[in-house]
Amino acid sequence: MDLQTIIDKLELSLLTEEKDFSDIQIRSGYMSDLLSCVLTGAKPHSVWVTLIANINIVAVASLLEISAIIITEGAQVNQESINRANMEGVVLLSTEAGSFSVAGQLWDLGIKDRYA
Repeated sequence: MDLQTIIDKLELSLLTEEKDFSDIQIRSGYMSDLLSCVLTGAKPHSVWVTLIANINIVAVASLLEISAIIITEGAQVNQESINRANMEGVVLLSTEAGSFSVAGQLWDLGIKDRYA
């Protein structure tokens, strides 16, 4: 599924620069607030759901080639993190919804976990 469809269906707010999100294909999803778990469990070209909003998420996403991060519960991302995400090509999205709700919506859209 393309990232633009996910952004539209979940009504996500874009924090990073605009680009053609319809060209970004999401192959799976992962949800965790522990960076060590993400490092061992998330897959490339996935969407990561988390309430972590610091610069470390950008480094992890870039290292693993995670296509987008959905930051939940209205967590505030600082400008330094946004700038770094733009430099690394990581898409940061936000929502007021909780992580569990977002994960359920992604599952309903057909974005499955790493085992599916």
